[in-house]
Amino acid sequence: MTKAVLTISSKNYGAWALRGWLMARFAKLEFTENVISPDDPAMKAEMLLLSASMRVPALEHDGIHVWDTLAIGEYLNEVKPRAGLLPADLAARAHCRAICGEMHSGFSAMRSSLPMNIKAHFPKFKIWSRAQSDIDRVLTIWSECLATYGGPYLFGSKPGMADAMFAPVVTRFLTYDVRLDATCTTYCKQIMALPAMQEWVDAARNEPDEIDELDAEF
Repeated sequence: MTKAVLTISSKNYGAWALRGWLMARFAKLEFTENVISPDDPAMKAEMLLLSASMRVPALEHDGIHVWDTLAIGEYLNEVKPRAGLLPADLAARAHCRAICGEMHSGFSAMRSSLPMNIKAHFPKFKIWSRAQSDIDRVLTIWSECLATYGGPYLFGSKPGMADAMFAPVVTRFLTYDVRLDATCTTYCKQIMALPAMQEWVDAARNEPDEIDELDAEF
């Protein structure tokens, strides 16, 4: 069996790359990283257009090529079922898929006005109303899941696909100093404390500081 290869983009700016990478880590899949150069047009498009379906992330595993973050999560759940990326209970699994799909296709105002930038910090950042509506919906999702399934993660005692999908949002809330209640603050701390997340953040902080095309979007 050949080792899997996960193609990803910038760790500082690549929200979709982070989602796919965390899913692979949560599934305990052994993989190597193929990191696309910051000069590659596909990586710039993925960051600047905030697309959910570009060349990154993409997974090569046993001769199978899977792109698109949700497809990667569903594939990993099939080949690594014991990892529990999706809940075992039917109703919880349906709920998980629904909020993952909502993250995948929605929240465009939040994602465009608060782009992922792990190294940056903007205290008292002014959030426009449409982005705030997206933020409020995210916080509602988190609160409902934590109350329903008992935490500390969205669907119970261990991180899964939903947590990977919302992890870049956690970094955005920290970067842009988004005001959170106690429950959601605790959840953010729980995500940031994950060893996989700490590894990603450390790598992000070691990336070059300037990507001119992205800077122009702020």
